Amino acid sequence: MAKNILLCCVLAVACAIAVASDPAPLQDFCVADLNSQVLVNGFACLDPKLVTADNFFLSGLDKPGNVSNPQGSAITPATVGQIPGLNTLGISLVRIDFAPWGIVSPHTHPRATEILVVIEGTLLVGFVTSNPDNKLITKVLQKGDVFVFPEGLIHFQQNVGPGNAFSFSGLSSQNPGVILVPDTVFGSTPHIATDVLAKAFQVDKSIVDQIEAKF
Repeated sequence: MAKNILLCCVLAVACAIAVASDPAPLQDFCVADLNSQVLVNGFACLDPKLVTADNFFLSGLDKPGNVSNPQGSAITPATVGQIPGLNTLGISLVRIDFAPWGIVSPHTHPRATEILVVIEGTLLVGFVTSNPDNKLITKVLQKGDVFVFPEGLIHFQQNVGPGNAFSFSGLSSQNPGVILVPDTVFGSTPHIATDVLAKAFQVDKSIVDQIEAKF
């Protein structure tokens, strides 16, 4: 009986470890066939005989993005959508450009941890822990500094220097996804009911209407 209980415990731990880890690739690569109609978790593989170096290549990350927008920032992605060779490899990259005082709104990546390195400028960055603490972890970064945003937590970046700034971020997913909190809450289609948001934020409905009009 004791041996059976021990065996069950060992199997339970083994199953938990297996479930907690992403499966490793079963071949050298699986270049995404972005035109395939096959629905899988990720993308179907392109025939290896058709794969070229260009499937693993992207140029242009030396060029700044257009920051002439209300947020004063621009994201240039290098994910599986731009580099099909990233499929199944669990990694991607983005360049983030900032105008003076530009921001990347509070957001979360549902499928990735992010590690950011400042290339030029000074950035205020931070993330908020989950309920019930909701603790803000924040720091001012200078050129060459690195900061990590844990997977799934709401975080932000702001340029607090006098000039333009830019950074690179590595993400632990080929397709990390992004949920911008303001856009999601106030710009959903269709809108979340005004009375729900008014009660959630403890404000008058007219204020919710004003904010929603901007999205």
